[in-house]
Amino acid sequence: MNELCEMFGNKLIILAFPCNQFAHQENADGNEILEILNKVRPGKNFEPKCEMLCKVNVNGSDEDPLFTWLKSLLPYPSDDSVSFMTHPQNIIWNPVKRTDIAWNFEKFLISPNGKPVKR
Repeated sequence: MNELCEMFGNKLIILAFPCNQFAHQENADGNEILEILNKVRPGKNFEPKCEMLCKVNVNGSDEDPLFTWLKSLLPYPSDDSVSFMTHPQNIIWNPVKRTDIAWNFEKFLISPNGKPVKR
């Protein structure tokens, strides 16, 4: 993501929302996430150039309203509208919907005027 930020400069803003709904891969919180990125993974004083926001749920009954809205406008990823999850045993939210985000690092592209254009 840092490379994209460098490549496009102020023409692209990346908002990163940590989420712990995918095999509990992100159980740290706010400042811990930044410290882990900086010192452990990838380490070497790494600092994200994207906007790191609060950890949220992106699926299920407690999903953040932003993701409810995004998924209502772009219900499926543009590169794969058929499959859902390769490891359904990792689903830990309820209810499960076909429009759910399937795994970490799924992205939504939003135009400068605020319209979601691609998932």
